[in-house]
Amino acid sequence: MNSNSDHPSQVLAEFAARLDAADIPAPVLRRAEDLVLDWLGSVLAARQARPVRSIDAFAQAMGTAQGDSEVFGSARTTSPLFAALVNAAASHFVEQDDVHNGSVFHPAAVVIAPALAVAQSIGASGREFLAAVVAGYEVGIRVGEFLGRSHYVIFHTTATAGTLAAAAAVGRLLRLDAAQMLHAFGSAGTQSGGLWEFLRDAADSKQLHCAHAASAGLMSAYLAKDGFTGARRVLEGAQGLAAGMSTDADPARLTDGLGTRWALAETSFKFHASCRHTHPAADALLQVMRANGLTAADVEQVTAHVHQGAIDVLGRVVVPATVHQAKFSMGTVLGLIAVHGRAGLADFDSEFLAPAVARVRDRVKMQLDPEVDAAYPARWIGKVTLTTTDGRRFDGRVDEPKGDPGNTLSRPELEDKMRRLAAYGQGVTAEQAKALCQRVWQLEQAPEVGRWLA
Repeated sequence: MNSNSDHPSQVLAEFAARLDAADIPAPVLRRAEDLVLDWLGSVLAARQARPVRSIDAFAQAMGTAQGDSEVFGSARTTSPLFAALVNAAASHFVEQDDVHNGSVFHPAAVVIAPALAVAQSIGASGREFLAAVVAGYEVGIRVGEFLGRSHYVIFHTTATAGTLAAAAAVGRLLRLDAAQMLHAFGSAGTQSGGLWEFLRDAADSKQLHCAHAASAGLMSAYLAKDGFTGARRVLEGAQGLAAGMSTDADPARLTDGLGTRWALAETSFKFHASCRHTHPAADALLQVMRANGLTAADVEQVTAHVHQGAIDVLGRVVVPATVHQAKFSMGTVLGLIAVHGRAGLADFDSEFLAPAVARVRDRVKMQLDPEVDAAYPARWIGKVTLTTTDGRRFDGRVDEPKGDPGNTLSRPELEDKMRRLAAYGQGVTAEQAKALCQRVWQLEQAPEVGRWLA
């Protein structure tokens, strides 16, 4: 076998192919269940979203009505490919899905959607499904870390690393051997893409990014099972992903702590319904306003002290034109926090252009902070400076935003979040949502994953 330094992609493929549920610590499996429930809420919440309906209509026109894989937004079944396509698109729409800080990667959308679709199709057990989810997270997170900060300036890491994460999860379910898994990585990597330019136009591309990554990764795994070959060094090769998409790639990150460091357990839940880059400042602003009894009317100016990644992504949106674009506006998010004390789905829908929110929005600026930038992406520190209309100055700080591993959501909080998201999407009843929670908590004991909304 080649050493890690000789061929890290191969080592990563061997890990994903050989990972067994028995190798995964019980707390990591429990965390995987938490992430599955969190993902499901996001999918159900996006049921009526126009971009998701568009992708669903495409899937209905092009796909089959026969199959065991559920499309959660339309309560129908189809093939694994088209179920993964639609469910992945829905996963990322309401901006409530998980995020891994160090890789700036949203794993659930591109891992759980294809893994569940395939698990339902082949009759996999709950343990096999959870092992596949863990494999997808471990691979995708490490690929995102490998591609580095320079990659994220232009490329949406969930779309790029996501193809390999999906291939790993599906490949694990299909029981690919290490050589086949490496070929699946090659086919997935050569299909990687996804550019941030869509933010400037409030375009629908983010849903397409997730749909494509999940379906391309799934296809890559099935092709590898049939003997289809892919580039064996698609990540670190001379004309691979890093060569074309990064200036600071670190191949050592691909194999960092495999089997001992469980990157899945480092994943954060989203508390606010907005881009994760806004969350640290939102939590810091909420802290300082509550501690000092301030209202939105007291706000003269807010400076969010941020990392460069926040400026790169959020700096494109000044006055948002749509609800989705508003979730990438630091000013709008902090305006909602100042006016309502929260930035939830319903708040964005009805208030993102409200005069009181816009007043604060126009008084918000982002400023690069050396401490915050040096800590990123391993830590997402939140710092704000608030100046009041009567000249007072207050500084707020949070070292771990709500939802991070050190400030995580409990299972009751996750259930509450899932039920609220499901109610927002109006696709399931309260009783169905409660039953779905119990199904997820019992996944490890399930002899078959089966249908969830039958």
